[in-house]
Amino acid sequence: MSAKVTPFVLYSDGKGNIFEDESLYALGRSGWDAFPVSDDSWIPLPEGGNLYELPGRRAIGMDVEDGSLRLCEKGWAVAAFIPPAHTGLYLAAYETAPDAPTLPLFCYTAAGWFNQQVYVTAIRIEQDIRQEAAGYDADKIKMGTEHLLSAYPDNRLVRHLMDKCCNTYHCPAARNFALGRWECPIPTSPACNANCIGCISFQPAEESIVSTQDRLTFKPTAEEIVEFTVPHLLQAPYPIVSFGQGCEGEPLLMWETIRDAIRAIRKHTDRGSININTNGSNPDAVQVLCEAGLNSIRVSTNSARAHIYTQYYRPNNYTFQDIVESIKVVRASGGWASINYFVFPGVTDSEEEFDALHRLIEDTDLNMIQWRNFNIDPDWYLGKMNLTDTGTPMGIKNMMRQLKRSFPHLHYGYFNPPLERIKGNFATDFAGGK
Repeated sequence: MSAKVTPFVLYSDGKGNIFEDESLYALGRSGWDAFPVSDDSWIPLPEGGNLYELPGRRAIGMDVEDGSLRLCEKGWAVAAFIPPAHTGLYLAAYETAPDAPTLPLFCYTAAGWFNQQVYVTAIRIEQDIRQEAAGYDADKIKMGTEHLLSAYPDNRLVRHLMDKCCNTYHCPAARNFALGRWECPIPTSPACNANCIGCISFQPAEESIVSTQDRLTFKPTAEEIVEFTVPHLLQAPYPIVSFGQGCEGEPLLMWETIRDAIRAIRKHTDRGSININTNGSNPDAVQVLCEAGLNSIRVSTNSARAHIYTQYYRPNNYTFQDIVESIKVVRASGGWASINYFVFPGVTDSEEEFDALHRLIEDTDLNMIQWRNFNIDPDWYLGKMNLTDTGTPMGIKNMMRQLKRSFPHLHYGYFNPPLERIKGNFATDFAGGK
């Protein structure tokens, strides 16, 4: 039985100071609605998490005396960014003023104050420590960056990964590459064939939000890719090299270059895993990459329902069925297939979505769901998607449990697994209970 956890509402004074309101208990949000949160859905804010002030928004809380719902008028609402390996179960509950600015592209998890610390509505979905905040030593990262820039002075991709991704954006994958460990990112495409509403690397000038990072501006060669990925695969522990990153477009638009790079990599070593993070828009290209030596794929989606997917991704010259076929191609080739599943409480855990996801898993023989936090302003997203009524949610945790009952072989996580883990070490990949 869970211990009693009843966090108070947090609010900001607009000057960088955050306080608790002891007259209101914190609530969670699913879709458009605020709900009381069960005790077992609150955990202490993990290391690496942060709190955000939400300007133009008042927190919705439950009165500690009479149980009524009301706004906290003392300051602006507060939400939490939860670090990788954790999946948010509820959004922050607030009411938005008509003139409130659109929130930037981060996740907005419910947070509260309890027992002298910040609590958030989340679950640790991934046991891998590869992006733990405590695991990044600034001095070692600086040394690793300088070493790579010195070792590959003419490699544009290494320079992009170090100057932009590692030093400017503090990308966890790029920092791990600088430290010579685990998953190494390989951005390859400056262009994209989707127009995602919440794209983090490109937003139209007329939009009310800005992208959080600049997109890759050149097309790397296969030789540039091979030059630094082969040493990484040979030397890193649990090595993975991954095409397709947040600082680029769609890697399948560069499939010929990727094919040539994979072939050349595998002439040098069969060690480690070669992965692609993609929208899965070109199943024929995926087939070619599998034949060249691709080990795994992670296909991004905000939904298992075609119409919800299409409204968000706004694809050019491909359909939702193409991403389904890409997953099938990898599974038929003996590879590992995951979906990068953007979790939005109230939409992700609707009964319609659950049924569609159930069918997708059954249809594709999917290996893994990476339950990823959706970095987007909740009101803005629901408005853009014309989702005026999201219905009664199942609950993210409940949905996870029910899927596990139907598909015991299905793995949960947050990262692309290395080959060593794919081969069997998934004993602790979900702590959500039965």
